[in-house]
Amino acid sequence: MSALPSGHKSWSPFDAILQWCRDWVKSGPESELNCFGDAEVERIAKDVGVSASELRTLAMFGPEAADLLLRRMAAFDLDRNEVARIEPQTFQDLQRVCIMCDHHRRCAQDFARDSASEEWKNYCPNAATLIALDALLWAARHEW
Repeated sequence: MSALPSGHKSWSPFDAILQWCRDWVKSGPESELNCFGDAEVERIAKDVGVSASELRTLAMFGPEAADLLLRRMAAFDLDRNEVARIEPQTFQDLQRVCIMCDHHRRCAQDFARDSASEEWKNYCPNAATLIALDALLWAARHEW
């Protein structure tokens, strides 16, 4: 926790709580992993199917980091819950790859300009997997 908030001459309990909240929010989701020891982080990472260092990296991005993936799945009319239930490892891999992707800004711009554009297939590391999933029959689509 920092000393006094800038511009304050006295330190009240309210200021202390407010500063703690600001520090906690600034520290982001990765700080939640700091609550665990290395062995526990290793166990969590193993359960999720990634390395501990990769888990720490993924945690830095926060819970909305794979929102572009969910938008892309919706554009394909893929139900994320159904995909996650039937192909959990594939869904986790899609999320991991999307979160770690270097093209978030470009992807978001493509959605903003023209969500039907096919340009994303040229840079999206999940393109082949999404196209393959789209070729499958899904109950949520009522294709059967």
